[in-house]
This record gives sequence, structure tokens and C-alpha cells, in this order.
Amino acid sequence: MLVILSGVAGAGKDTIKKELIKRMENVESLPSFTSRPMRKGDVEGETYHFVSKEEFEQKIKNKEFYEYDVHHDQYYGTSKKLLNDKIKSGKIIVKDIDVNGTEHLKELLKEDTKIVTIFLRVPKEELKNRLEARIDKPSPAEVKLRLNRFDYEESRINLYDYVLKNDHLEKTVQIIMAIIENEQKIKNN
Repeated sequence: MLVILSGVAGAGKDTIKKELIKRMENVESLPSFTSRPMRKGDVEGETYHFVSKEEFEQKIKNKEFYEYDVHHDQYYGTSKKLLNDKIKSGKIIVKDIDVNGTEHLKELLKEDTKIVTIFLRVPKEELKNRLEARIDKPSPAEVKLRLNRFDYEESRINLYDYVLKNDHLEKTVQIIMAIIENEQKIKNN
């Protein structure tokens, strides 16, 4: 089963993903490939698979991605091989991805894979505060760029099975754990 978490930058996707992996058996992350530079706290193969723009473009030419997109002048993409290997292993895969990637993966995998999509909502003012408080300290221009994407992301919530307001981490994690457990029961029936 593939569980997709979406929401604008700063919505809490990565934090929630880490909590799900810590608390639930058989849950793993599927990091995207990216051409963006590593930031403080990033771990190769855990946060992302970091490659140069040239390497990423070669992977595109080799058709190695189910989907890819450009955000903030950097490539992000989902590896066909890594996703297929994890699905074959029987793991529950948690992937954080944007709305365009969600749409592509749902279309490409709908016949072969159980997909559960969850959109995390955060009020715009709260989002601004979270972005400005990040450890990696985005520039005011980067904060503005990410906030500009807010309305577009919000306009696509009809793609999702579940839409949650992420205003309390523990509550949100508990709800998502219940969603995964219930969807797993439905899948096995």
C-alpha cells in the first residue's frame, strides 16, 4: 500500500512521516530523488536521494521516474525501481509529494497498487510562521515563493481521499495511523 502525504511546504509532512515510521510496524519512507543541495539535517537516502541536475536529467532520459516535477528551480522525482521494490516487499510506503505528483502516481498505479491519499491543511498565517521558524532559515524570497504555491495546492484537494487540518501533531498522527490501519483492513478483505 502506498500512503501519499501532501500539503504545502511547512504543512508537517516530513514530521508526520517520521512519526508514522517510528510508531508503526511495516511502514517505510520512499524518498524522492532531487537536484536540490543538501541542507543541515538532511541524510542521503533518508530525506532524499541527492543527485546533480545533470544526473537527474539523465535519469529522465532513461525513463527512471514514475513522475517528476520542478519546484523552486529544483527537480524532484519518484524512482520506478525503488517504489516497485518496496511494493513487492509488502511494506506500507509513506511518501510525501506535491499535488501534481499525487495526480500522476494515482493515474499510473491505480490498477496495480492500493493508494491512500492524505492532504494536510494549515492556515496560511500559521504556514508563514512555520516557514520562518525552520532550522534551515529560508530567505524571505523563498518564503514568499512557497506561500505563493499555497492557493494552487489548496485548489487541488479534491484529488485526496482524506483532508486533515494539521494544527496538533499528536492528534494528526493518531488520525493518520487509524486511516492506515483501516485502509489496510479494507485492502485485505
